[in-house]
Amino acid sequence: MAPADSSPAEIGTQLQVELALGLAPRQVHLVRLSLPVGSTVRDALFAADVWSLDASLTLQALESGEWTVGVWGRKERPGHVLRDRDRVELVRQLKVDPKEARRVRYRAQGEKLPKGIHRSPKARPI
Repeated sequence: MAPADSSPAEIGTQLQVELALGLAPRQVHLVRLSLPVGSTVRDALFAADVWSLDASLTLQALESGEWTVGVWGRKERPGHVLRDRDRVELVRQLKVDPKEARRVRYRAQGEKLPKGIHRSPKARPI
């Protein structure tokens, strides 16, 4: 059912889109947009003016792969046509491969003991 304040001509001509921008680790900037039907990912980026939020975020950085854009977690091109209630996600490139980081942490932990054997905690001076 349509809201009472919208006219019949306006119904179905706007998309409600959410843009999520990962500016830094554990920091997400959310922008809700209302765009015309047929808008693309590129239109959403310009409508949200993401270029002013971070100096490293440019159209060239997006094309070079320094930043990645996706819709609902799936990598998409800037020309991808959006649907109503889509979530556009813009994320930085990973600095470290997660698998390699896990290997480094495992090696730093030291040799694993057999199952059932536990290291005793170091004696604390009183």
